[in-house]
Amino acid sequence: MGRAFEFRKARKMKRWAAMSKAFTRIGKDIVMAVKEGGPDPDSNSRLRAVIQNAKSVNMPKENVERAIKKASDKSQGDYKEVLFEGYAPHGIAILIETATDNNTRTVANIRSYFNKCNGSLGTSGSVEFMFDHTCNFRIQADGLDVEELELDLIDFGCEEVFLDEDGIVIYAPFEQFGTLQKELESRGFTILSSGFERIPQVIKKLTEEQMADVEKLLERIEEDDDVQNVYHTMEESE
Repeated sequence: MGRAFEFRKARKMKRWAAMSKAFTRIGKDIVMAVKEGGPDPDSNSRLRAVIQNAKSVNMPKENVERAIKKASDKSQGDYKEVLFEGYAPHGIAILIETATDNNTRTVANIRSYFNKCNGSLGTSGSVEFMFDHTCNFRIQADGLDVEELELDLIDFGCEEVFLDEDGIVIYAPFEQFGTLQKELESRGFTILSSGFERIPQVIKKLTEEQMADVEKLLERIEEDDDVQNVYHTMEESE
């Protein structure tokens, strides 16, 4: 199995752990998708993908419809996607994706977390290059042959395909998202969820004490409502 498989396995229990946090993230994704491409999922591929993700975490349909309606209101402010980079203790690189309506607040909060946990907030580009920016899709298995599917999708940018208990997972470079989404839909596959991830090119093994230092910072960051995703180069414990 490739790096995407190992990365997903390690993060499986940690991501989207709190359902309320998942709903908050998806609510922001809906606002950004509607502001970018309108409220009709048939003509807005980004919104279509977010709605699929909402279903995958059992977000009630009425919540989704309410969020789309709210986002369509011109008085509803938009969220700006801002990337933060820095180092945790023991040389662990951290990459933070945020969606904020107040960048001044978000910058101040993120900086305070690093300062309080003996980390350092870096400048743009300081650690981003250490991660591969990828897109992924989960589709229904439906008796599909994984190896055959991978060969079929290579021309559309697919780099890794594997089966897990929730379906077939497909990974490709970030910029191939639209091409792959269009191809999967045209073939009639049921897309259960999709998204983007930043996979560390190299991971670092720490002692339990060192891991506790890093986890302390990660937990503070992940609790912030402006934070959508956090990635790092620490080897995850089993």
